[in-house]
Amino acid sequence: MTIEIVGGAAKRLPVAIVPFAMPAAALGENPATVVAADLGRSGYFQIVEAAQADARPTRPQDIRMGDWRRAGADALLIGQVATLPDNRLEVRFWLYDVVRASELLASSLTVPASGLRAAAHQIADMVHEKLLGEPGSYSGRIAYVLKRDGWYELQVADADSHNAHTIARSPEPIISPAWSPDGTRIAYVSFEQKKPVVYVQRLADGSRRVLANFRGSNSAPAWSPDGRQLAVVLSRDATSQIYLIDAEGGEPRRIASSLALDTEPVFSPDGQWLYFTSDRGGSPQIYRMPVTGGQAQRITYEGGYNVSPALSPDGRLLAFIHRRDGQFHVAVMDLATRQMRVLTDTAFDESPSFAPNGRSILYATLVNGRGVLATVSVDGRVKQRLTQTGDLREPAWAP
Repeated sequence: MTIEIVGGAAKRLPVAIVPFAMPAAALGENPATVVAADLGRSGYFQIVEAAQADARPTRPQDIRMGDWRRAGADALLIGQVATLPDNRLEVRFWLYDVVRASELLASSLTVPASGLRAAAHQIADMVHEKLLGEPGSYSGRIAYVLKRDGWYELQVADADSHNAHTIARSPEPIISPAWSPDGTRIAYVSFEQKKPVVYVQRLADGSRRVLANFRGSNSAPAWSPDGRQLAVVLSRDATSQIYLIDAEGGEPRRIASSLALDTEPVFSPDGQWLYFTSDRGGSPQIYRMPVTGGQAQRITYEGGYNVSPALSPDGRLLAFIHRRDGQFHVAVMDLATRQMRVLTDTAFDESPSFAPNGRSILYATLVNGRGVLATVSVDGRVKQRLTQTGDLREPAWAP
């Protein structure tokens, strides 16, 4: 998978990242390479090269701040990797404010011999937070559906698309992956039985079980924040309606009754509300209702088509797909003010999903007739596209 930056922040913070000192037996890429790729790809940072070939310190006492000021860096990251007696690795790193010649961060991580890339993503998260005042999201994981050669593959990968592996594969469609709150399970819909059935699969051992296989359609799983139950959409009694079902299975409980089509439920972070898509007002719009059932409240009013709700981790923002002039864009609404803003300029967007830090939205779109994944910051300034051979759809960012 390749990642292309198609929009960045108006001003990028210049950061120099020096290759870490590494033991000869260490496996994998130098952590500095991964951190530089993470920060550079974010759209918020400009990676600065060393002013001189020999100006590559790996210890604080070796730093010559003048070299880095002349190179135009505002911040400098250096580090070391050491092998511990139990064959684990200790990764030490230091972050400096070059302008003030002061230390901003000094820390260390202990990881397995194969964990250098994971450690580098964690370092990138910490550097991002220290320099920008908000958490990074480089160490997260994503799930998505890849269609290629007539097969559908549900894949899980790091946020930078590395370490991708297939957890389910079928000649029939796979849709709607949803992460459990603890990131250990994924619920999804497969058509392998020639009808939509909801499965739950554990990532540790690949075991899976049927969660919902009732008469009619079984679709759109969404986990409650405590992981004890899921909302699913079933058509077993009438039109598509929202039910709650225990995470271990059992008899579903219908939480509302309407003559409309209700679908795409998602829990609010506090577990008190369900947001969902319904045509009960004559056109697809987003509503919410208490998890215990009751009166539904319409949330979106602008335009005649708003679907696929997603809540930010803090519950402040609602992302969804908004149709404007026949094109489908990712939009975001501040739930306190009900102010809406369209974030994307692509035409066939779908399946928005917030990053764990709430600052970016992952979604699928079409580019030159092929499905790709993309991210956009909640202010619309920073945009990326992730492309791979085959069509990419149905993305979901892990909590």
